[in-house]
Amino acid sequence: MTDAAPSSSLSSDDRTVALRARTAAAFGALRTDLEALVRIPSVSNAEFDQAHVAASADAVVALLRGAGLDDVQVLSVPSGAPAVVGRRPAPEGAPTVLLYAHHDVQPPGEDADWDSPPFEPTERGGRLYGRGAADDKAGVIAHVGALRVLGDELGVGVTVFIEGEEEIGSPTFTQFLHTYQDLLRADVIVVADSSNWAIGVPGLTTSLRGLVDCVVEVAVLEHAVHSGMFGGAILDAPTLLARLITSLHDDEGDVAVAGLVQAPDPTVDYDEATFRADASVLDRVRLAGTGPITARLWTRPAIGVIGFDAPRVASASNTITPRASAKLSVRLAPGQDPDAAMDALRTHLLAHAPFGAHVTVTDGEKGKPFRAPTDSTAMQAARWAFAQSWGTDPVDIGVGGSIPFIADLLEVYPDAAILVTGVEDPDGRAHGANESVHLGELEKVVLAEALLLERLASGS
Repeated sequence: MTDAAPSSSLSSDDRTVALRARTAAAFGALRTDLEALVRIPSVSNAEFDQAHVAASADAVVALLRGAGLDDVQVLSVPSGAPAVVGRRPAPEGAPTVLLYAHHDVQPPGEDADWDSPPFEPTERGGRLYGRGAADDKAGVIAHVGALRVLGDELGVGVTVFIEGEEEIGSPTFTQFLHTYQDLLRADVIVVADSSNWAIGVPGLTTSLRGLVDCVVEVAVLEHAVHSGMFGGAILDAPTLLARLITSLHDDEGDVAVAGLVQAPDPTVDYDEATFRADASVLDRVRLAGTGPITARLWTRPAIGVIGFDAPRVASASNTITPRASAKLSVRLAPGQDPDAAMDALRTHLLAHAPFGAHVTVTDGEKGKPFRAPTDSTAMQAARWAFAQSWGTDPVDIGVGGSIPFIADLLEVYPDAAILVTGVEDPDGRAHGANESVHLGELEKVVLAEALLLERLASGS
């Protein structure tokens, strides 16, 4: 980089060309570093060896130090997983940018479901396959790559925060934020844990759904009784629980719980054939709900049964089951208050108790939705940077999933601008078998982040 002209002497277009060339030159080593990270099975689920999560944190420390950050440390709070925080102070008058990603990964599942070993990175068709290759070790590499590309010309302060427990719901995230509040303080926060719209089309995530979940139990008897002697006059608890669950949706599949709000429909839609292929929908299965598919996925509530407790088929007996329970997961539209949503769900469940069955609702987790301002200075800088990198304007997208810690970030740093970016794409299969990242897209992400940091430094 010593032969490059100073950034102040180049036009915006020439500077983009120069950074694009640097990114291309650096990308081979970045790919090697990503492969090394993927080989570390850093599954944060407590059933797995947590020594690998510690090893992954140590590997991230080395990467950040190699990217020019001298102040790098592994930090945690009681019962928390190791997080990595690296810092470089801001020049006088320049903003500080917090770059977030996570180094822990989901369990790999069954090896037989993978076309190559989950922790042995393998390239096929321009994609790198392996657990964490996309979610979110590629996010780590995006931050490392941008810092390498800018080198000593980095014009903003940077704090890199690489979490180690995101895949188990970030249980100590709030405590970590409050413990290290001053250390992590920033003017702009870039969260590299989302997706782009498609291969060749970048995306900026401007909304995320929130989340509440609960366990609902239906009880009809004090104890099980003989189904031959009492069946016909008493419906079993699983049947009544099923009837209660069906009340949550109308005949079209739209959510039928009063008090759950909807946000405005997105301006882009998802082609149904593409969606069916991406979601592996079986032939003849009709999609649920009405309106644009993107609205159903991003800006409207969704309710699913994610667990069901009832007698197992293998151990079934001819008795009327007295109790059954289900775990319900509710995705909340942007603008919905999680407490109000939980109240609405509980009210609905109790009011729709079938045949007078006793219904008990036990609250679970809650996460706030997120909606980003689309015209902030930081967002305008991101739009410019993404358009420069890809050669096409980014699409404003929503994500149907939840990233509850973003609400925590906003609570602790209410004046910070939050940008949710990512390296994934619809073919990435994050959390599933054959997870992968598109290498060409990852290179564009690195360039886009370098351009973003430079634009933030200039204040334009």
